Amino acid sequence: MFGNVGSAYEFVKAGKLRPLAITSAKRHPLLPDLPTLQESGLAGYEVTEWFGMLAPAGTPSEIVTRMNREVVKIMTSPEVSERLTAQGFEVIANSPEAFAAAWRSDIAKWERL
Repeated sequence: MFGNVGSAYEFVKAGKLRPLAITSAKRHPLLPDLPTLQESGLAGYEVTEWFGMLAPAGTPSEIVTRMNREVVKIMTSPEVSERLTAQGFEVIANSPEAFAAAWRSDIAKWERL
């Protein structure tokens, strides 16, 4: 199966799942001995999962900016950030422009496939 570290980590830690490799380009801090698929011989393979917050098209920029500021504040707070990191998630609280660029990059990648 393909799963994400956040949903599988507790099962791995408990010995109920045995991971073979990780699909990201670099090893995960919670599973430092787990090789990447690239390290395992599948050159160029990288698949990651992300979660983001969207607003309807046409939402005024001041609302998007305020929502982003508040979400970044929450995601980078020690309570939330530490909890998510402990569960295997990487917290990336960036700008709407950076998120849009990452989204466009993913769309182009999957369209080619």
